[in-house]
Amino acid sequence: MVVYINLQSFEYDVLALLNSFFMSKKIVILTDSSLESKKVEFQDQVTHRIRIEDDSTKVEYQGSHFESWKGMHSFATTKEYKYYFKRQYYRYFANITGKTLEWGSITGIRPTKIALQVLEKAKSSEYFDPVSELEEEYLLSNRKANLLVEVASLENKLFQTVDLSQGYSLYIGIPFCPTTCLYCSFTSYPIHRYESMVEQYLDALILEMQYVASAFKDKRLTTVYIGGGTPTTLNPNQLERLLGALKDCFDWGNVLEFCVEAGRADSITRDKLVVLKRYGVERISVNPQTMNDQTLKLIGRNHTSEQAIEAFQLAREVGFSNINMDIILGLPGEGIKEVEKTLREIEKLHPDSLTIHSLALKRASAMVDWMEKQNYQIVKDLQDEMDLGIEAAKRMNLNPYYLYRQKNMAGNLENIGFAKEGCYGFYNCIIMEELQTVIALGAGAVSKFVFGDGRIERCDNIKDVTLYTNQILDMIQRKKLLVEKL
Repeated sequence: MVVYINLQSFEYDVLALLNSFFMSKKIVILTDSSLESKKVEFQDQVTHRIRIEDDSTKVEYQGSHFESWKGMHSFATTKEYKYYFKRQYYRYFANITGKTLEWGSITGIRPTKIALQVLEKAKSSEYFDPVSELEEEYLLSNRKANLLVEVASLENKLFQTVDLSQGYSLYIGIPFCPTTCLYCSFTSYPIHRYESMVEQYLDALILEMQYVASAFKDKRLTTVYIGGGTPTTLNPNQLERLLGALKDCFDWGNVLEFCVEAGRADSITRDKLVVLKRYGVERISVNPQTMNDQTLKLIGRNHTSEQAIEAFQLAREVGFSNINMDIILGLPGEGIKEVEKTLREIEKLHPDSLTIHSLALKRASAMVDWMEKQNYQIVKDLQDEMDLGIEAAKRMNLNPYYLYRQKNMAGNLENIGFAKEGCYGFYNCIIMEELQTVIALGAGAVSKFVFGDGRIERCDNIKDVTLYTNQILDMIQRKKLLVEKL
């Protein structure tokens, strides 16, 4: 399907909805500029035209005009008009395909932002029903509307415990892994090829830490999250050096949460866990992704499900009482039986939190090439698998507390984080709702500066490890320019 749209700012939303309605079709979006340049060869193949004008919006499908909608002049803001347009557009395609979407007209990756706004409106009237509002205004299914309200309500409670405006959070990226997983699109380099660079990388990271600690000395550090990559690819001495510098640089008096994404079972040892525990790490992740050995081998994780279980049990022995586990739905070759097995094994361990991801295909991952070579089609409907995960979380007394969606997500679903009371990942909520500045350190890390007027500016570090270490002063200067605006 080749689509023409003459308002470029609507392009993402149109594509997201079309991908959800027509999962088996390849969809190309054209705009005025793309018709005139590299994609001009598609001009005669356009099958769907959307014209957005001041007085009306007209939709044509395969050359036939179907409907005329209210124009932008009828709305106070472009945002209001976009919500209206997406609602009409959704109804239009639901009508001609006979298909409905659980997430209705919502296309963004942070639907909880909408739910938080709806909950705020509900404060002014005892008769206002947030679930009905989401169903009517955004066309969500009752199941997703209830889930969204539950997550947003819990987030609201968490945010009321701290003054986010007076603080900031810290992300530290360790871009090394034992191997790179087939589906991974994060900044990740195999440790066996980069071992000789780790100390130099830590030198640069500590310089960046020292600058941030000085620049934010008048702010309160709220949360600290060390991710990657896989932070536990560092050896115990390197972890000691990293955590020692971190403790020395920053004031920890107001820190609510210190989390390390231990991640891969093939990188976790008792010595490393002892170092993490000694430096006050409270929450760690031990992420199997699946408990099926055949799938683990296929996706390039050089450990077995038994090793994942052993790593979890080892963390308990060392004294960690807040352990998260991640799983991914939609991995190649997996269906209901494989997901059931994974959940059974996880329930035996009874983690303190569980994050259920729906596989998202990223262009930067090796999986896209693998699927093309294998002629493999991603599973389109994973709702039954997600329902199994939600039921397992309930049996373990885990509550849904954060949620987000991604582009090209299997089954048009979502990622959901569940946790026990008192074990919620505060950093996860902060990064999702963008209510606080998050300073990110390390190769490929992206800082988000949140200004008083709600404006957000990003600051990206170079992904390449060698360039990052050699140009660390430039990384610091990039941050300095935005710090001066705060």
